[in-house]
Amino acid sequence: MFLTKLKTFATAAIIAVTGMTCVTHAVAAEPLKAGFVYIGPVGDHGWTYAHDEGRKAAEAQSKGGVKTTFVENVPETADAERVFRDLAQKGNKVVFGTSFGYMNQMVKVAKAFPNTIFMHATGYKTGANLGVYDVRTYEGAYMLGVVAGKMSKGNKLGVVASIPVPEVIRNINAFTLGARSVNPAITTRAIWVNSWFDPGKEREAALALISQGCDVLMQNTDSPAVVQAAQEKGVLAFGWDSDMSKFGGKAHLAASVLNWSVIYKKTLDEVAAGTWKTGDLWWGVKDGAVNIDNFSSVVPPAVKKVAEERRDGLKSGKLHPFTGPLKDQSGKEFLAAGKVYSDAELKKMDFYVEGVEGTIPK
Repeated sequence: MFLTKLKTFATAAIIAVTGMTCVTHAVAAEPLKAGFVYIGPVGDHGWTYAHDEGRKAAEAQSKGGVKTTFVENVPETADAERVFRDLAQKGNKVVFGTSFGYMNQMVKVAKAFPNTIFMHATGYKTGANLGVYDVRTYEGAYMLGVVAGKMSKGNKLGVVASIPVPEVIRNINAFTLGARSVNPAITTRAIWVNSWFDPGKEREAALALISQGCDVLMQNTDSPAVVQAAQEKGVLAFGWDSDMSKFGGKAHLAASVLNWSVIYKKTLDEVAAGTWKTGDLWWGVKDGAVNIDNFSSVVPPAVKKVAEERRDGLKSGKLHPFTGPLKDQSGKEFLAAGKVYSDAELKKMDFYVEGVEGTIPK
């Protein structure tokens, strides 16, 4: 204590004698570190590409307040657990996992790192430091369906589907409901490739659907292979998660575009402010997270107008794709007139609606 006082006195004396000015420099706050884990490559032009665009936009909007990193091509296996642990150990205050199959690994790692926030895309398990988030992709699928119903000449639509989880089944159903709302004669068939990103399988599935007479294709897979196959065979298709027109300009009608940045900015702001709380965040058209965009000149103005009117209805809340009366594939009513399917029911959807042909893989 005596030495401390002596040093303080000596310093004051030197300042007094020499006329030195004591300057205090503010120490800049360290940027918030956030890690992102991707199922596919950032160049897939689909799901992972859209997430990465959202990551970059959120970081740019922070103006130096956030520093992000990402790991791509992480399989939904035990290896994902290693990646989540590594990001937490490296000091990332929030870690985003962007695929449904990461769920159990994230639950486990979140318990081991209680001071790190984990956010799981499309999942349903939460914890004190684990939240879930998603965008209402079914709203985009519904709007694409409206265009498809107007543009199909043979009344047969096709979907290249990834993995039979509620998210994908919901999108196939919404696409069909949108199409049948403007053309009741429409039917839809899906081919499942059991992968989120496999350009070869996606192409094979697209060609098979075309050979079965489908003249407008949608996908719930991540590469532009479906659009490329449609261009090659002279049929029509859509961009999924982002604009894919450069891969097939003559085939590409429009795109369901996802804007993940609105969710990422909200989450990062809350973590930085210490106000983040666990929960289930599910945003759609009205939140700026989903849009139909990049219409091609192939789409008549009248068709574009109808699609945009439906978008406006979704934005205002006056329209919900799953509004009764609705029937399932067997013709049995599952939703009465005027009723709206709840979020809880949508998240468990495991059946096809009327108009979808074929069966869902077990």
